[in-house]
Amino acid sequence: MSSAKPIRLALLGCGTVGTEVVRLLHDQADDLTARIGAPLELVGIAVRRPGRQRGDLPVDPELFTTDALGLIKRDDVDVVIEVVGGIEPARTWLTEALRAGKSVITANKALLAEDGGALHDAAAEGNADLYYEASVAGAIPLLRPLRESLHGDRVTAVTGIVNGTTNFILSSMASTGAGFNEALEEATELGYAEADPTADVEGFDAAAKAAILASLAFHTRVTAADVFREGMTGVTAGDMASAKEMGCTIKLLCIAQRGADSVSVRVHPAMIPLTHPLAGVGDAFNAVFVETEAAGPLMFYGRGAGGRPTASAVLGDIVAAARNKLTGTRAPSESNYAKLAVRPIGESLTRYHISLDVAERPGVLASVAGVFADHEVSIATVRQSGREDDAKLVIVTHSAPDAALAATVEALSRLDIVRSIASVLRVEGGAG
Repeated sequence: MSSAKPIRLALLGCGTVGTEVVRLLHDQADDLTARIGAPLELVGIAVRRPGRQRGDLPVDPELFTTDALGLIKRDDVDVVIEVVGGIEPARTWLTEALRAGKSVITANKALLAEDGGALHDAAAEGNADLYYEASVAGAIPLLRPLRESLHGDRVTAVTGIVNGTTNFILSSMASTGAGFNEALEEATELGYAEADPTADVEGFDAAAKAAILASLAFHTRVTAADVFREGMTGVTAGDMASAKEMGCTIKLLCIAQRGADSVSVRVHPAMIPLTHPLAGVGDAFNAVFVETEAAGPLMFYGRGAGGRPTASAVLGDIVAAARNKLTGTRAPSESNYAKLAVRPIGESLTRYHISLDVAERPGVLASVAGVFADHEVSIATVRQSGREDDAKLVIVTHSAPDAALAATVEALSRLDIVRSIASVLRVEGGAG
């Protein structure tokens, strides 16, 4: 056993992730001591209800407190671990800890995406570590490679499936032919979806993660407000069938791309070809596809959520922070030197898959094609099926600015021959 002075930890929150952090600290205590060179000692756990029964959790009940700020300010605390979530009071707690020179480990994607810059500023002020591997993609080692391993390379794009709930729903729709509501009900029954799934299915969760990924990949501060967001509640069984006909599937993607002097960051459902590395990511798994100039394409895959996988990422950060405390060194500081502008969605190049219900009469296709020509959008493919009094047109475009594509759809909706626009989906990854 090490004779070094213990590295003392304060844990804020003891829910699904927090309880697993406590268990891993207990179960792996000897291994962690050997890896760090000093033992870890949990000196306090801040919770709302200290007296709550927590089963066989291997921890002294006397460690529980409701005074999070008081725990943070204790002189014997070296590392603060936050797994509470939300913006406040977490922002106040972590800012206080960092300014006081205490290392901070957080899984709080919402706070990092909204005000990560302020946390990094506080870390610089207090000469403290700020780690947050668990904030994106759970147990998948992703942020540290972007932050450290790829620091000598230039990342050009990051495309990912970063929300397990939505991926489970879309995977179920693709494999069973179910509609969105049926797949959501299944996800809820199996525990993949929350009682209120809004943050997941409307893309808020993925947008926060996209902001964190873009900030690290492109050395530029990107917030959730910078991310274009579109949920996946409008994806239908018919869309899935159409994607299958094209040799594609549909995924809710976060897409961050770097240009010469700007970046674009967006979250939306998209068709991708079945040959794309992300197409085979099923169930509630996450995966992120990173493209770089020197290393080429890289794929990160694994479980993106859950108490134990997320706690695994937290423990990795604890080990890193504890080693730094022991040796008197610091984690890499924020790298935001590029300060690139964030392009609006209208300037992003993409392709559209548009399904139109139209009147079945001569000249319809020519009229529709004319609208595309008016907006300088080139058509890649057209499929038509008809009945006695109406027909369906399915059109896939070539790449064009999103603004031009959106304007085309708006103009199509005003044509007398267009009875309805059944669906509009973006197409990525060379699909179609």
